[in-house]
Parts: sequence; C-alpha cells; structure tokens
Amino acid sequence: MNKNFVSAVGVTMLAGTFLLVSHATATEEYDVKAFGPKSPIVWQKPVKVVFEHRVHTDDIGLECGACHGELFAMQRGVAPRTGKLSMASLAEGQFCGACHDGETAFASDTNCIACHVVPEDPIVWTKPVKAVVFYHQVHTEEYGLDCDSCHNDAFAMKKGAAENSSNFTMKALYDGQYCGKCHDGETAFASNTLCNTCHIGVKGYNRMTGADPHADEQSGH
Repeated sequence: MNKNFVSAVGVTMLAGTFLLVSHATATEEYDVKAFGPKSPIVWQKPVKVVFEHRVHTDDIGLECGACHGELFAMQRGVAPRTGKLSMASLAEGQFCGACHDGETAFASDTNCIACHVVPEDPIVWTKPVKAVVFYHQVHTEEYGLDCDSCHNDAFAMKKGAAENSSNFTMKALYDGQYCGKCHDGETAFASNTLCNTCHIGVKGYNRMTGADPHADEQSGH
C-alpha cells in the first residue's frame, strides 16, 4: 500500500478526531452559556434550597438576563451572603419572588417541595423532655402531606422554633396546637396515645446519638 496514501488517511482521521472533540467542547460551552450550569445550585442558608437552571432556561425558555441583573448577581453564592434571601423577601417580590408571585409562576409560599429538600434525618427535640423524634418522610411520602399541611399555623418553617417556645407542651397538643392539630384521635392517633411512637426517652436518645449515658452524672460530681 502506498505510504503517502496511509499517511494522508492518518492525518485525515486525526483531524476528524480533533474536530469532533472541538465540537463537543464547543457544544458543552454553548450549553452552559445558553442554559446555565448542568448541576443544581444548592443554598445551605438560611435553609437548604435546590435551584435548577435548566428548568427555567431549557424547559421554560427564559434567558439569563431574566434573572441575572436586578434579581441575582452573575456569581454563585452572592444571594445567601447578602443576608436578605428569606421567605419574607420573596413575598415582597425580591429574588425568586419577582416571578413566583402566584401569577407569573406559582407563589413562593406554595409548592414548597419544588425547591426545599425534605430532611431525611429525624428532628430530635430535647425540650421540654428528652427526647422526642419526628420524621418528615413518614408524613410526606407515606401519608402524602404537603409542607404547608404543618408549616402554616402549626409550625414555623424554622428548625428549633417550637422547642424554644414556652407553650410547646403536651397540654398544647391536647388543645389542638402543634402535632395536636392532626393527632386528635380522628385525623390521626390522639397525642395522648402511642407515646413510644415519638418519645424515645433518655436511653433512646443516647443510643441514637452515641452519647455517654453517664455524662449527666459525671457533670454533677
């Protein structure tokens, strides 16, 4: 076989490979510029929130300038660092609330699970007694409750708010507050029954956290 022919074929194949790689790189760059980052943005404060660029650009057809300008800086992490990113500011039309107003898009106080991740770990209350556990997923996945089923007049959307309240007691539950809103013996089992479903006690808390069961005794010596 002619050596010049083989050499020409090799050069052609190499050039083709280079073009393919260049095209893939250019396409990837084009995707980022047109649709935003492929991976979601995850804000950890004030609470964990997940934002997908492609849902807004690729699916809905928004351009980058629709949000990046007056609403969001073109730099990751700026919004939470301002200290102004909160549900209250969204309700006033800032940040995501500029569109999520109930008319342009679903209101920022609805469809919570679209952005907020349901915690996998249990909430563990240690006051007024030690300890009480609550699992979000039991209520959302098994019973199909929405976030606003509880996070309205029953619980504030802030971890620790109930525990730090002076009236977070069994009496309040019997009066239909907090968990007692549903755990009334009709909607769900009454709050004065099936105690071990939520109350794990000091021993249960120690097993869950690996705490030293003698820590309280030692601290008193």
